[in-house]
Amino acid sequence: MASSSGNDDDLTIPRAAINKMIKETLPNVRVANDARELVVNCCTEFIHLISSEANEICNKSEKKTISPEHVINALESLGFASYIAEVKDVLQECKTVALKRRKASSRLENLGIPEEELLRQQQELFAKARQQQAELAQQEWLQMQQAAQQAQLAAAASASATHQAGSSQDEDEEDDM
Repeated sequence: MASSSGNDDDLTIPRAAINKMIKETLPNVRVANDARELVVNCCTEFIHLISSEANEICNKSEKKTISPEHVINALESLGFASYIAEVKDVLQECKTVALKRRKASSRLENLGIPEEELLRQQQELFAKARQQQAELAQQEWLQMQQAAQQAQLAAAASASATHQAGSSQDEDEEDDM
C-alpha cells in the first residue's frame, strides 16, 4: 500500500461516494465500517497503481498527457486484462456524454439569434423583474401604512372612549357630592 504519511488522507476517494456505490451494488447487504474503510483504501491503492503504471507507459511513449490508451495498456501490463472490455465500454459512454454536452452548449449558437439580441432580451427580462419587484414593494409599503393608520385610529378611538368614560365618572362623582 501507499506510504502512511499524513498526506494519504488528502488522496482518498470520498467515503460518501464509496458508501453510495456499495449500497447500489449490494442493496440488501450490511457492510461493517472497517470493511468500508478497507474498500476505500483498496480503491485508492488501485487508482494509484493504475495511474502510476499509465504514467510510466506515457513517459516511455514520450507523451506528456496520459491518454485512455495508456490506462488500458497499464491494466493489461498489471494483469487486469479482464477489465479492459468494460473499461472500453465506459470510455465510449463518457465520450458520448461529452459529445451530448458539447451539442447542448452549441444549441445556443444554433438558435440563429445573435448574442447581442439575446443579451438585450435578457436585460429586458431583468428590467421587467425589477419593475415587478418594485411594484410589490410599493404595495407592501402601502398596506403597512394603511395598517399603521388603522392602528392609530383604533388607538385614538380607544383613548377617546376611555377619556369619555372617565369624564362621565367624574360628572357622576360631582353629582354625588
